[in-house]
Amino acid sequence: MIEDIIYGKNPVIEALQSGREINKIVFFEGSKDKNMQKIIELAKAKKIVMQFSDRRMMDKMTDGENHQGVIAYVSPYEYYELEDLLKIAKEKDEPPFLIICDEITDPHNLGSIIRTANAVGAHGVIIPKRRSAAVNQTVVKTSCGAVEYVPVARVTNITQTIKQLKEAGVWIVGTDMGAPLYFESNLTGSIAVVIGNEGDGISRLVKESCDFMVSLPMLGVVSSLNASVAAGVVMYEVLKQRKKG
Repeated sequence: MIEDIIYGKNPVIEALQSGREINKIVFFEGSKDKNMQKIIELAKAKKIVMQFSDRRMMDKMTDGENHQGVIAYVSPYEYYELEDLLKIAKEKDEPPFLIICDEITDPHNLGSIIRTANAVGAHGVIIPKRRSAAVNQTVVKTSCGAVEYVPVARVTNITQTIKQLKEAGVWIVGTDMGAPLYFESNLTGSIAVVIGNEGDGISRLVKESCDFMVSLPMLGVVSSLNASVAAGVVMYEVLKQRKKG
């Protein structure tokens, strides 16, 4: 059986509470941390195999990453279909609110975007199959377990996906220097926010497919923001306008 690993207290707790299939959990011997005891209790209740190991072995399992004394062996992440994301919004009787990641290659950025998507109540995140970070242990850890609650769809072609979303009545908004400021734009209704690559921004074809663009005011010397930070600013503006509506 092919397995993935997730590590860190919060990601493992969220995986346990969300019902993610977990095959085994490895703990650092002698840990008496409160959260660790919670993980052990949850694992016992679900009859999950538990093992205890020393720090050297656990460091090796995670290639030296900060595992916080707990590693879970889980089934590979099961991606959603685009239709699933739209169905989730419909079942909640809400206009779709989606995040499209256009070639976000840094798993830390993807994890942060998913974490914010969960916080603002987005119905899902869309990533391409190629030239993109996948949902791996780094994404899970950076999202603090939010990936267990935010559906992620993996699609073959972003521009084709945008076309499908438009046919479903979803407006597509991207970010671009020189465009109207994000807080002066109408971000209500069914909307998908496109977040561009960390270095190059939104690709040309995807930009041409957007219904409209918005910009973030940049008053300092640095002329751009980290992808996940820019995404967070726009996502919270969408939430703000939805609440007002």
